[in-house]
Amino acid sequence: MSKQAKIGGQALFEGIMMRGETKAAMAVRKKDGSIHVEEWNLQKKRWYQRAWFIRGVFNFVLQMRDGYKYMMQSAEISGVFDEEEEPETRFEKWLTEKFGDKLMSAVMVIGMILGVVLALFLFMFLPTWIAAGIGKIFDYTASWEPLVAGIIRIIIFIGYMFLTSFMKDIHRTYEYHGAEHKTIAANEADLELTVENVKKCSRFHPRCGTSFIFLVLAISIIFHTLLPIDREVISEFTGVENAFAVASMLSFVRILFLPVLVGISYEILKLAGRYDKNIIMRIISAPGLGIQRLTTKEPDDSQIEIAIASFIPVMPPAEKPPEIPDGEEVGET
Repeated sequence: MSKQAKIGGQALFEGIMMRGETKAAMAVRKKDGSIHVEEWNLQKKRWYQRAWFIRGVFNFVLQMRDGYKYMMQSAEISGVFDEEEEPETRFEKWLTEKFGDKLMSAVMVIGMILGVVLALFLFMFLPTWIAAGIGKIFDYTASWEPLVAGIIRIIIFIGYMFLTSFMKDIHRTYEYHGAEHKTIAANEADLELTVENVKKCSRFHPRCGTSFIFLVLAISIIFHTLLPIDREVISEFTGVENAFAVASMLSFVRILFLPVLVGISYEILKLAGRYDKNIIMRIISAPGLGIQRLTTKEPDDSQIEIAIASFIPVMPPAEKPPEIPDGEEVGET
């Protein structure tokens, strides 16, 4: 790479959202084949979004919130989940009349909460319960538990990504994910943003969210091993001997330290993207790049067009091409 673009993105349903330093944009392919583009100005980053370690936590939460919002918008614009309309029930009509636009906001909030709960169950409670059960069978000391639970988390993560790749809509989202990475890589290589140039670039990128999640999972093994709180300490402190109950309490304790893990992982990811030629950073990035073989797929030309359409509006003025391709529907939010 000749430079590191200060632009990141996210694959959506039939689209891509790109975020630059001052602007963000979303491009979505509509059912009629046209491209719907929205762009908006970003608020100036506050101190907690720039401070080392702290910024990782806040940026992660904000990106997760915004990412879910634009995923829902892209689904609506693209009509990816549209089915033959059925008459509204009385209850549905009552909800629409009573809450109107607030209903969709409430659904989004509930969806986010359920998503967080599912993630905590899959990656915090379930691995700890399984590790506790294995510990009872093989009678290993509590010092081995973070390693066993960490390996189980990684297996669940990889298995989840592998299984979801067989779902049609998710597979296409992974293709858009590949188009997003390729477009960013083309810009970092100072290539003109054309479909042919973007196609030549790699779909793997060290600053990917997939790599970030893997870093959190991997660092958690080291962190929880060094943390002087394990199931034996919990059991002795509380007087509880039931392995399931102790594992549950240990999971709650570890959740409290999640912001620390997120902050550390965020800084390592930033360094990996900035010093991608450094041998140590390459070793750290290797597992995450490997997992991107599951979460990114080779895009077709139409998907690359979407990536370019979302990337151009957020480019620094000095780098923007003189014209944006015709035939696009552009809106602002």
